[in-house]
Amino acid sequence: MDFKKTIKPFILGNYLFTEDAAALADDASLIRGGVVDSTGILELVEFLEGTYGIRVEAAEMIPANFDSIDMISAFMARKMAACVV
Repeated sequence: MDFKKTIKPFILGNYLFTEDAAALADDASLIRGGVVDSTGILELVEFLEGTYGIRVEAAEMIPANFDSIDMISAFMARKMAACVV
């Protein structure tokens, strides 16, 4: 599943207020770049939970899982694979 197709438009529209995919590289740091803060991460988690029917645990809300679109997509792939088992 290509999670970037839903994650990137959400981030672009809700944090950068644009639809221009070129405004943010998939590997760009969302945290260091000031795109999201702790509240933004919580909003993103709520979006992912609602969209994909998953539960993100507090221990999973770390920069390694949410610092870029690539990292979020990889986290979601792992999360969804664990749900299938």
